Amino acid sequence: MQNQHLRNVAIIAHVDHGKTTLVDEMLKQGGIYRENQATVDRVMDSGDLERERGITILAKNTAVHYKDTKINIVDTPGHADFGGEVERILKMVNGVILLVDAAEGPMPQTRFVLSKALELGHRVIVVVNKIDRPDQRIHEVCDEVLELLMELNATEEQFDSPTLFCSGRQGTASYSPEVAGTDLTPLFDTILNYIPAPEADDTKPFQMLVSSIDYNEFVGRIAIGRIERGSIKQNEEIAVCNFHTPDEAPKKAKATAIYEFDGLAKVPVESSSAGSIIAMSGIGDITIGDTICSPAAVEPIEFVKISAPTMEMTFSVNDSPFAGREGKFVTSRQIRERLQRETLKDVSLKVTETDNTDSFNVAGRGEMSLSILIETMRREGYEFQVSPPRVLFQEIDGKQCEPIERLVVDVPADAIGSCIEAIGRRKGDLIDMTPIGDRMKAQFLVPSRGLFGYRNEFLTATKGEGIMASVFEEYAPMKGEIARRSTGSLVAFETGEAVTYGLFNAQERGVLFIGAGTPVYAGMIVGECPKQEDISVNVCKKKQLTNMRASGSDDALRLTSPRIMSLEQDLEFLADDELLEVTPENLRLRKRILDHGERMKQASRKK
Repeated sequence: MQNQHLRNVAIIAHVDHGKTTLVDEMLKQGGIYRENQATVDRVMDSGDLERERGITILAKNTAVHYKDTKINIVDTPGHADFGGEVERILKMVNGVILLVDAAEGPMPQTRFVLSKALELGHRVIVVVNKIDRPDQRIHEVCDEVLELLMELNATEEQFDSPTLFCSGRQGTASYSPEVAGTDLTPLFDTILNYIPAPEADDTKPFQMLVSSIDYNEFVGRIAIGRIERGSIKQNEEIAVCNFHTPDEAPKKAKATAIYEFDGLAKVPVESSSAGSIIAMSGIGDITIGDTICSPAAVEPIEFVKISAPTMEMTFSVNDSPFAGREGKFVTSRQIRERLQRETLKDVSLKVTETDNTDSFNVAGRGEMSLSILIETMRREGYEFQVSPPRVLFQEIDGKQCEPIERLVVDVPADAIGSCIEAIGRRKGDLIDMTPIGDRMKAQFLVPSRGLFGYRNEFLTATKGEGIMASVFEEYAPMKGEIARRSTGSLVAFETGEAVTYGLFNAQERGVLFIGAGTPVYAGMIVGECPKQEDISVNVCKKKQLTNMRASGSDDALRLTSPRIMSLEQDLEFLADDELLEVTPENLRLRKRILDHGERMKQASRKK
């Protein structure tokens, strides 16, 4: 039996192809807002970091009403690093809307999310978005989508997916690229006619797979998922089990509150039945992948195995001379608890203890997901240190294998040569190159470790006009040595406050990261040296004053502006013997060994 008054769809796409903007318009035209209600752009990106960076980090649930049908919509992240979110969210829905930019066409993450949807047998509605872009190439993009469906072995039904042409920003959709749409009615109609209604058997015992977790200060953890069968009432007794731990006895609990999604709100309901996407509170230690079911029929649902992490960093207690000055949470116990709490929400994150009680290995999908975690913890008042990111190797058939990424670059035609040369140095292989107007689109297979620190070089080579995106492809045998960084560091020689005189002498040696008045300590990195060696500089050195030298002549010294680096740039800059000190107020690069003499001894031992 199907619940014809319900549809569950996910919006999937590569990053920045317009998912969240399209959901905005669907909410407006789905009657969620009052006539005169003030609205914000990208309303689904509710987190501060999401709004600042213009990306979706966590999948969000919402619902609109069209005719007499409720459409549950899940807005998913586009970044490959949050692929764990996308994989499990697809278990909740019966079909997907695949968004493709009318100029960029299918990108690496388009391939990744589409392959996951096709594996689950979902129906696909292809939406060519941003058709009002001046550089749109609608017909070529449609052909590229069909080629992608063929490559991913889509069934005949999936290959004949309906295609719509949208402008998410203007809130219009049409069945033909030549005919301009007036609103999103064609999209709503296609969802109703093409996406199947969820199977709903209310007569069988209750069963639901937890696909997502929300957290609330007052009620604790909130489990989100689709009811597979049966129905649930408020305060009903339930049992919690997990497919991967069949030997454990099911935990008893009570559904203290049940919510359904309506617009941007969770609406409390007395009961809900099969096919609906609901949120449920009252189960203390519920986690993603658990099955909630009736105590009379404890049957766990198999949970999609999340792809293993490919990258790792070490988080440790801050032990620099400035430790404890700026952070609220500084002890290993506080850092451990915070990291464990993050693993409850993010299933693709793994935290393991090390030999040292003050440090923890944190493995994730990529630099982006780990940098988001660092920034979030920093804003919450945590103070800690992180190591450079490193890839996780695997032994397959007796061979040491490393993660390989599929990298797509879209660059001006005159910059393609330097990109191919730079990626070649990083052991990448060119597999495809296509001219698009006065630009070139190229695909490479490149080791994950080869991409460390490449983004800055790429933006310089393409004068800021290039687009690069990568997604994990496979594990393959090691590709040999890759040079990590061709420059050295300028290292502060003593503790104190940086002064103009000391900085003026240091800036001749390289590019500075700090300005006058910045507190520094011995072993802290204050700049980049163009040579492949570290140079100690004394940025605290004051001019020696005598009766022949006046202090006022310092005014003539001209300092170049320091390079202010973002968190991602800091992580890319780190060499193997360096750490990043993270506090709520500052990011400081430093050497692992702060003492200059000790570092010299270590270096001579290595030689």
